[in-house]
Amino acid sequence: MKKFITVAAASAAFVAVPAAAQEVTTDTYDGFYVGATLGGDFLDGMRDDRLVFETDDNGIFGDTVVTAAGTDAFLPGFCAGIANGAEFSAGCSDDDDGLAYSVRLGFDKRVNNSALVAGFLVEGEMSDATDYTTGFSTTPASYTFARELDKSIAVRGRIGASPGDGRGLIYATGGFAYGQIDHEFITTNGANSFDVVNGDKWQFGAQFGGGAEVMVAGGVTFGVEYLYSSYDDDDAYVLVGQGTAPATNPFVLRSGSTDLKTNAGNFDKHSVRATIGYRF
Repeated sequence: MKKFITVAAASAAFVAVPAAAQEVTTDTYDGFYVGATLGGDFLDGMRDDRLVFETDDNGIFGDTVVTAAGTDAFLPGFCAGIANGAEFSAGCSDDDDGLAYSVRLGFDKRVNNSALVAGFLVEGEMSDATDYTTGFSTTPASYTFARELDKSIAVRGRIGASPGDGRGLIYATGGFAYGQIDHEFITTNGANSFDVVNGDKWQFGAQFGGGAEVMVAGGVTFGVEYLYSSYDDDDAYVLVGQGTAPATNPFVLRSGSTDLKTNAGNFDKHSVRATIGYRF
């Protein structure tokens, strides 16, 4: 889907350059508007996500959690999804793609009465999509780190073309976002203690995409839009303590505790939406 970003931007530019020289005798797409979107958020389930560990209190993830016998406690493996059971053989289910909706306020301006349209918008969004990363230990037990973009606010610019009678608009858009990412931890291990640190954090991100819309009547517009969002998300982790486990437990064997998190870093999602707007 990332290729759509380039295609949308190139298409808008291709249409806009020759159209900019045309005189357009309409005031559509010129002024303030309000709108809303409804669609789906889709996560990249093909990534090689896994859990990473920090066992020696130096702040650097990448250690191996070893058993008292010196073997890798997570030898069974990892998956980019949520565990179906305690053992690796049970497999994993995919990330949860989800419904997303937003409201927006924007302003567009026709450049020199041409078909070229430039503007900006402010948008608030909520989403149900959840990203999972799971590891399986030799105990056996499963450990799932979950991330969900609860809500966000974005500021984006957009540029496009509205040639002919000026009722249609094709555009490219991009800008910055600030979102609250919620983190949860799910495990079948009932012995150790697990505490999510920096669990509900606001993170900065970037957005790019494109779309098209058409004016139907009375200032009302309908359209479709694709948006790719990427949020920096490297702060949250799980602090694993001894709990009721013995002192020979792999999580506490080296320094008394272990930190774990996903290696994914960014929280990325693709959004496909239907849009509706009213232009003043």
